[in-house]
Amino acid sequence: MKLITQKALIVITLCWSGVAAALPQIEHWQTANGARVYFVAAHELPMVDVQVVFDAGSARDTVPGVASLTARLLMEGAGDLDANAIAERFDALGARVSSNAGRDNASVSLRSLTDPALLQPALETLAQVLRAPAFPAAAFERERSRVLMALRAQEQNPGALADRAFYRALYGTHPYAQPPLGTMESVKALTRDDVAGHYHRHFVARNAIVVIVGDLPRNAAQAVAETLAGQLPAGNAPAPLPEVEGVNADTVHVAHPSSQTHILVGQPVLHRGDADYFALYVGNHILGGSGLVSRISDEVREKRGLAYSAYSYFLPMRKAGPFQLGAQTKNESAAEALAIMRATLQRYRDAGPTAEELVAAKKNITGGFPLNIDSNSDIAGYLAMIAFYRLPLDYLDRFIEQVNAVTAEQIRDAFRRRVDPERLVTVTVGNGK
Repeated sequence: MKLITQKALIVITLCWSGVAAALPQIEHWQTANGARVYFVAAHELPMVDVQVVFDAGSARDTVPGVASLTARLLMEGAGDLDANAIAERFDALGARVSSNAGRDNASVSLRSLTDPALLQPALETLAQVLRAPAFPAAAFERERSRVLMALRAQEQNPGALADRAFYRALYGTHPYAQPPLGTMESVKALTRDDVAGHYHRHFVARNAIVVIVGDLPRNAAQAVAETLAGQLPAGNAPAPLPEVEGVNADTVHVAHPSSQTHILVGQPVLHRGDADYFALYVGNHILGGSGLVSRISDEVREKRGLAYSAYSYFLPMRKAGPFQLGAQTKNESAAEALAIMRATLQRYRDAGPTAEELVAAKKNITGGFPLNIDSNSDIAGYLAMIAFYRLPLDYLDRFIEQVNAVTAEQIRDAFRRRVDPERLVTVTVGNGK
């Protein structure tokens, strides 16, 4: 077994040495008005992917749902351009744009060919959107109505109900407790002034990160950053989010007329840049993060046929994000499935992974990693994460090294210290008791 393990790690190392030479080289600077810029030159295709990321997610909501609605409205008008004119400009240039907001941040993305005749007008249009959104009254009412329709649809979706109840139980009064879309009551109460206030507070240079990945030299990337962020007001970054308080064991049941029960179990554990990240990440791959071959799936699905899927994952955020176990099962099987999930977690926390499981997990993670960075948009996503959470610039370079360095004892130690089976929140949504 030791010889097999050594050979496996040698193969991984040899494969990684070829990939490492092709890893993106990250350049980093700051605009005169305070925006941070991260750039990777990628000359394989005449394209560029750009993201402008703001610390303006739902954790910054003054009224629940305002960050999401602000992101929805950015493309609805800017300066003398209405929504149709903005869309027609990007379409004519063959460019793709999008905007969204999650719990931690909001972002606007652009993909364009690098031909200056196409790229420059696309950048100037996006700069106008970022610099002078109009938030038209008609568009505000239309988008708010769409959000309300989405929230009404969620009331009939047991998965959405479980997710909402889970975050509320985990985070209490912390900003992470609120659903990014808001609630029926909060969205009905939102005004255009709320949206404009959120924009003016957070869409400023010192709260912005510009990510550029594509077929550009450094000086052209600097010009892109200046076009998009150089005319934003400098402003200031918001105050740090509050720390997440520990939770006590709690059980929440939401009655819903469904034939299946949705089960979520977990607690806040992990933030981005956490020292235990790689031990918990690799360890969870074995516990419930590797699909049908994970322990939880094997116990719940393969051995007992109680659920089509059963899983676990860590979702690191700026502050402690959730560790979550989940499954869907028949109402009459909910108690049994929940007991098995908890027992599997307890055994794994006590004993940790076997040597064979650890080798297989490392091979699976490292073998799939090159596919995660095989496109400009993939690299841009990683780069945005590195920039927003202020991770080391060599994060991608050292990813395989960090994974391979994880030991079984580190996994046992991290799970014992960070996951407390006596303080898990349990949420069920379904027609059972």
